[in-house]
Amino acid sequence: MREDGLEHEVFALVGPRCYEAPWRSLEAQGWIAPARCVEIRVELPPEQAAQHAYAANSRTQYRIAATNPGKIDLVARLIAQHPNEPLLVIGQYLDQLQAIAQHIGAPLLSGATPQRERERIYDAYRHGTIGVLVLSKVANQAIDLPTATVAIQVSGSFGSRQEEAQRLGRVLRPKPDGRGATFYTLVTRDSREEEYAAHRQIFLADQGYHYEIHDAAGVLY
Repeated sequence: MREDGLEHEVFALVGPRCYEAPWRSLEAQGWIAPARCVEIRVELPPEQAAQHAYAANSRTQYRIAATNPGKIDLVARLIAQHPNEPLLVIGQYLDQLQAIAQHIGAPLLSGATPQRERERIYDAYRHGTIGVLVLSKVANQAIDLPTATVAIQVSGSFGSRQEEAQRLGRVLRPKPDGRGATFYTLVTRDSREEEYAAHRQIFLADQGYHYEIHDAAGVLY
């Protein structure tokens, strides 16, 4: 479903839908990996909370909440909880992603990364030489990273349900050992981001997924 309501226009380009199956049905048949979806709510530091409260508009409020600096340590803690698992950290804002990549010592891939360099890094990830990638909106494109088992979404495109599905899809390739996938979404508590996160999750809820809600304090300590 598109946020502008024009999803029906696709049929004028590709013809009518031939077949549709709920994702959870595909999971039960082994075509995609079972997935656990977890929303972790993070407190906004006082300085940013004041900025959020007095921001001029909802877009500015959303950016302040989405780039909550408290998410940086949380990403590192989550990575530590998944040793030896191929991870993806995915977000919307390059300055946030650069800070995370520097903090955890992982390569950052964005639209500015030359294609040859992207392929080199993707290949190293597929072969286990690199264990964590930090990805901008290039993660919304058709990239083939079949080994990925954990995705950590630190920010997104407002309430885009399509993007939420695309990002979960990055870790849904079935694994030879039957291992499931984990999809974390980090959301600033009591903020504009929390409202958009609820919209983002609607498509996956319609597919039969549900989100566990946890407090960051339980992860950090």
